[in-house]
Amino acid sequence: MKKFFKQFKKINTEPLEKSNMIWSWIGSFLGIFTIVVVHNGILGDNDLNLVIGSFGASAVLVYGAIHSPLSQPRNLIGGHVLSAIIGVISYKVFHDHLLFAAAFAVSTSILAMQLSLTLHPPGGATALIAVLGSEKIHELGFLYVLYPVFTGAVILFFIALLVNNISKHRSYPNRD
Repeated sequence: MKKFFKQFKKINTEPLEKSNMIWSWIGSFLGIFTIVVVHNGILGDNDLNLVIGSFGASAVLVYGAIHSPLSQPRNLIGGHVLSAIIGVISYKVFHDHLLFAAAFAVSTSILAMQLSLTLHPPGGATALIAVLGSEKIHELGFLYVLYPVFTGAVILFFIALLVNNISKHRSYPNRD
């Protein structure tokens, strides 16, 4: 068990406390659930094709590693939006060469996030989804940036802002 705690401290930015784990669970549940409800009920995504997988990875960061620079609002929202734009452009320009388009979208989104100081690892997945996603995603074109990407990132942010500041031991975003 000591080995577990030692390893946990190496990989986690939050103290090993039950309350932090509970708030991470509550936040991630509410964040993803809210995205699903909004996309399904309000925006009419009945098959949930537009609940993109990169939001699951973002939830890990914004609820489980709230002090990481990668989980801060600028990175969360900016990284997703910038990567979505690059992913859509990559698909539109290189759709006849999906292998190239996929690699180009991810690598270019990483570069753009680094240059804009918005590095958010799930953004790479957002760019990749724009290229390799369903026909429904391709039909959206640049609307993909607004819906589902921007709306989903903003939902995750507002839930993180609410949940991560309930406990006196947690504070989000970083005020550095």
